[in-house]
Amino acid sequence: MARKHSKHDPYGDLHREEEEPAPAVPCWLCGRPTGETIVWHHPVPKSRGGRDVVPMHPICQQTLIANFTTSELQRHGMDVEGLRDNPTVRKFVDWVANKDPDFTATTAKKKR
Repeated sequence: MARKHSKHDPYGDLHREEEEPAPAVPCWLCGRPTGETIVWHHPVPKSRGGRDVVPMHPICQQTLIANFTTSELQRHGMDVEGLRDNPTVRKFVDWVANKDPDFTATTAKKKR
């Protein structure tokens, strides 16, 4: 049976350039650098006409979705400071500030 890749690749080391990792984009909500997983979040929900997207950690997006309705997110729009003024979100941002960029955990369910 033939090998998928040659054990001794004569051209394997040629033209290999070490790529520099892309600079980490800061999360829109918490401001920490994003890790390997980036969620492109619509601050104004698409169902409410939102077109702009911002980079976020998955856990930060889950927190927003758990604490705000689509109408509330539409009212806040791109005003991240208005979202951070919510006591639950402020507590979350303070808690997650020292976590690893790829940190994940379960978040609270929607309170409705």
